[in-house]
Amino acid sequence: MRTVGIIGGMGPEATILLMQKLLRAVPARDDADHIPLIVHQNPAVPSRIARLIDGAGADPGPVLAQMARDLQAAGAQALAMPCNTAHAYAPQIIAATPLPFLDMRRATVAALPRGRIGMLASPAVRLTGAFDAAFAAAGLTMVWPSDESATLALIRRVKAGDSGPQALAGMAHLADAIAARCDHLLVACTELSLLTGAIEPPLTDSLDCLVSAVVGFAQGALLPSP
Repeated sequence: MRTVGIIGGMGPEATILLMQKLLRAVPARDDADHIPLIVHQNPAVPSRIARLIDGAGADPGPVLAQMARDLQAAGAQALAMPCNTAHAYAPQIIAATPLPFLDMRRATVAALPRGRIGMLASPAVRLTGAFDAAFAAAGLTMVWPSDESATLALIRRVKAGDSGPQALAGMAHLADAIAARCDHLLVACTELSLLTGAIEPPLTDSLDCLVSAVVGFAQGALLPSP
């Protein structure tokens, strides 16, 4: 199988969750049956929230680009990044190496049903228009929570290491608050992917969509045209 480089650390637990999901996604009878990964777990990437929401702090773009180059030098044959918000810096990552970039946004939109999609994501995803073009092309409508401060507070709670009962209750509350206004829920923050057990289906988790893209590439699938 082909080796995939993971631009990780945003946050660290979300990167570990991706690796766990990839282990479960591949039927394996021995170690060698699993997908080869090179993981750059870098929690020192400048805060995307500080840069994109607060308008302060260092630019994450150069750090992410260097991580891409490091992964290429280590032998990665493609790149994946389990952080929706950091996809605002995808152009810098793509420009840094000739490696294919497995875009989580594209994989996610391809998996969504038609209709109104309730967005459980960082406010930075809305502010940067991360999904706007892909949603419009697919004929999908985004529905955002009326109180994004609650979403951001929950994301910060998970980053601080709390994915326990109170965090799960917060996730259930976010889903309940938006469910009546949409046809389908999308978890588009990999911190919130740690809390999907609190939500009743139907829902799509962008991290699961990235897992499918990584598995497909590793097993030799052709990448779709940009």
